[in-house]
Amino acid sequence: MTRPLTIDDLYRFEIPADPSMSPDGERVAYTLTTQDAGNDRVVRSIWEVRGEGGPARRLTRGPADTAPRWSPDGTRLAFLRAGQLHLLPADGEEAVPLTTPADCPAGAGVPVWSPDGSRIAFAAPEAHRAVSAPVVIGALGWKADGAGLTASVRTQLFVVEVASGEVAQLTHDDRHVGPPSWSPDGTQLAYPAQTTPDGAVFGPSAAHVVGVGENASGPRRVGPADGLAGPVCWFPDGFALLVVGRVSFGVGHSELLRQPLDGSAPVSLSAALDRNVMGGGGPAYPGALPQFHGDDIVFCARDRGATRLYRVGADGISASPLPARTGVSGCSVVSKAGRAAVVVCDTERFAEVVLLDLDAWADGAPARPEWLTDHMTRSLPEIALHPVAEREFRIADGTVVHGMITRADGTPPGGPLLVDVHGGPHNAWAPHSDPVHLYHQELASRGWTVLTLNVRASDGYGEAYYTAAVGAWGETDEQDVLQPVAALVDEGLVDPERIALTGYSYGGYLSCWLSARTDLFAAVVPGGVLVDLRSMAGTSEEGHLIAEHEIGDPARMAELSPLSHADAVRAPTLVLHGGADDTCPVGQAEQWFHALRTRHVPAQLVVYPGSSHLFLLDGRPSHRKDYCRRLVDWVTTHTNH
Repeated sequence: MTRPLTIDDLYRFEIPADPSMSPDGERVAYTLTTQDAGNDRVVRSIWEVRGEGGPARRLTRGPADTAPRWSPDGTRLAFLRAGQLHLLPADGEEAVPLTTPADCPAGAGVPVWSPDGSRIAFAAPEAHRAVSAPVVIGALGWKADGAGLTASVRTQLFVVEVASGEVAQLTHDDRHVGPPSWSPDGTQLAYPAQTTPDGAVFGPSAAHVVGVGENASGPRRVGPADGLAGPVCWFPDGFALLVVGRVSFGVGHSELLRQPLDGSAPVSLSAALDRNVMGGGGPAYPGALPQFHGDDIVFCARDRGATRLYRVGADGISASPLPARTGVSGCSVVSKAGRAAVVVCDTERFAEVVLLDLDAWADGAPARPEWLTDHMTRSLPEIALHPVAEREFRIADGTVVHGMITRADGTPPGGPLLVDVHGGPHNAWAPHSDPVHLYHQELASRGWTVLTLNVRASDGYGEAYYTAAVGAWGETDEQDVLQPVAALVDEGLVDPERIALTGYSYGGYLSCWLSARTDLFAAVVPGGVLVDLRSMAGTSEEGHLIAEHEIGDPARMAELSPLSHADAVRAPTLVLHGGADDTCPVGQAEQWFHALRTRHVPAQLVVYPGSSHLFLLDGRPSHRKDYCRRLVDWVTTHTNH
């Protein structure tokens, strides 16, 4: 007997991520995220599953164990425990620390083994700022969401000798560097780095190379200085880098770029796909590092909202044999084994590890994935998720907007509707299961229809669609919400008097904007909001990027700010916001709440102390539960006519 998912079920979630396949292709290590209700925290530990199947087993106890990486000989796992590198023998003995707070006072980064297994490279902050120390700011990029004030501390490149534990710092630039990649011969490291000290967190960047050990040499840039470089790795011949990035900095798709080491112009390998390459994989933006399988490259890109796996080679680009409506959030390729371990989610499961036959895929033969884990079946065996139906809406100007409708089977027409707007603005809703927005499932159980829309600027529909709202936030995409809602009303599917609106981050922005543009919504719940683009420009970690590249025209900042139009708001509004949000600072929520209350609009502000912008993904379980519960209570109360 099955039952619907509820908000309280989040305490039982087990979510695998970040797979790492052993060099022989026989074992897959991964990070498993669970919830500790007693201590109100997220717990992460390292697990392992065999490629031939069998039950998964836990290798470490957590509570903060992440980023497992196999040594080249398969005898050890390097991983991060509370920010320090540890080594775990493959035979199951106790893990031992490799770095200490004395070596890495602010913690180490994801470990990257050298080809011979003698060294591990990583990127990490070069120093730790004392909490009480004065913060001296002389350049942009002085804070980061989740880390707080960073001042002049920059992320640098380090190498640790596995035998001795000796740590050496390789870069000393006044700019951030990204994760490293070893050259095939182990003599150099490639990495992305900012090209200007004042580039802030989101400024121009390029691929760089630095010599290591006996081949030590100063860092040198090998990509265009005014481009954008994300994750990098080496082509097997060692003469070029594979870079996820752009040849010019700005709003647009990331591509797979072949960057010759001689500094000549990079060549796009993915342009024909016209999709955004998801190179790193991160909170709310799933993906994986591109990896080689022979002469082919396996990589992730966003298509129709979902992150999918692709292969590019001499015969062009092909999609993986993973079933439709499947999303990818991690991938580890072992070319000589012809296998990839992939973390996927579908309409029934939040995330599981599967095994993919790369050779069969390359040959065009059937290659059904083999499911290796069953965490959701084990932790939530009685749960059945409400179905999600895809739908397309044609807007008056001819634009086609892709959306998803969640309704419980048997729900009669004419009930209430919740419209949910995603963040970004260059993120997207996907047509598979969602472990974050649990209020969708609970409202559907109460007879609601939930509509999620990939409005203009969403990812997965081509670069022209991706950039369609640049310089015109709210103006360009408001009809992408209003006209689909009108279509559902005309069809009799929903009650026009019982429509609620919510959204987080950019979705919070658009929720505030729409509540000032129409009286359609009986209740509004914006979360992680931005309402004043002018103050946002100087206080957000992304403010400079938004002002310069998303809006562009300073004269438009006030015009496109919901705060400038607050006089028109009438709908009861619940504002939900993290107290330690450095992406959309809490002052944005305070301004909106003040503007509404002084105009006698029914409003409430809820601040979650210590929570960053991404707390809905990995914050305190009690905060995530409270967010979902308050949203459900607010929209049901204010639409219960």
